[in-house]
Amino acid sequence: MKESVAESRNTPSIDLAIPKRKTLNKYLSLILFVLPAFIFYFVFLFIPTIGAGVYSFTNWNGLNPAYDFVGFSNYVEAFTEDMAFRHSFFFTLKYTAFVFVIQNVVALSLALLIESRTRSKGFFRTIFFMPNMISLIISALMFSFIFTNVLPELSQHALLSVLDQPWIGNAKVSFYSILIVSLWQGIGYMMVIYMAALQGVPKQLKEASMIDGANIFQRLRHVILPMIMHAITICSFLTLNGAFKVFDVVYALTQGGPGTSTQVITLNIYEEAFSNNFRFGYANSKAMILFIVVMIITLIQVRVTKGKELEA
Repeated sequence: MKESVAESRNTPSIDLAIPKRKTLNKYLSLILFVLPAFIFYFVFLFIPTIGAGVYSFTNWNGLNPAYDFVGFSNYVEAFTEDMAFRHSFFFTLKYTAFVFVIQNVVALSLALLIESRTRSKGFFRTIFFMPNMISLIISALMFSFIFTNVLPELSQHALLSVLDQPWIGNAKVSFYSILIVSLWQGIGYMMVIYMAALQGVPKQLKEASMIDGANIFQRLRHVILPMIMHAITICSFLTLNGAFKVFDVVYALTQGGPGTSTQVITLNIYEEAFSNNFRFGYANSKAMILFIVVMIITLIQVRVTKGKELEA
């Protein structure tokens, strides 16, 4: 009798120990799975970011091991004296606004059109995604040849005078040439994300809305968009980050010219570090300003779109 009582007392403790061990093993496996990526991130991204923040308060030239702390003078100079940096900042904001709106609208529209097709869906998805497989540097060099040689010839033979523009030599037109290359390369990637989200929209909801008499715009607004809000959050985040950090397409296409009319922040930072007396400390302060601006804007964007996603 005593033995049976003892066994009954010990059994619950054994039953409770097994779930705890399974939970521990589950979290341990997750930690081990994430650990390599975390180590890579910590060593190659987090530590350099902290180092850049420290060097932004110095006059380090990138070569001399001796340097002096100058406090916030680099930041004050960037905001008050550096006209080129301020111009590149506002030019980057303009570029980001255009890319953010056009890229997401066109990508979503293409995803809706292709997803509605019953045949050749894979063909069109491949065609629009192919530009993303090409390096942006190569795309910029290819379009540089198109802008300077192909379009002027085409305007003469096809009687399309609008194509005969100084696509790279004129400050106003150069912005649109950069925009065209960026959109050509990035729309396909966002389109694939939207198509994956559209495949998860239940057909019953769309059919029910059609039975209730909703037109295509009402179905898009009240059924489709709320159901794919998670994809909108992801695409908005990727578009904003990529647009603020654009460098290669501008460097390969215009190199910030003519003059500094198409210079973005990243190109301004690059020239400050490697062309203007190797002012690495000052360049790091500009990089930290860009980091803070991108972080604030993306946090606001994620908060807004996530809120709508939860409401949906």
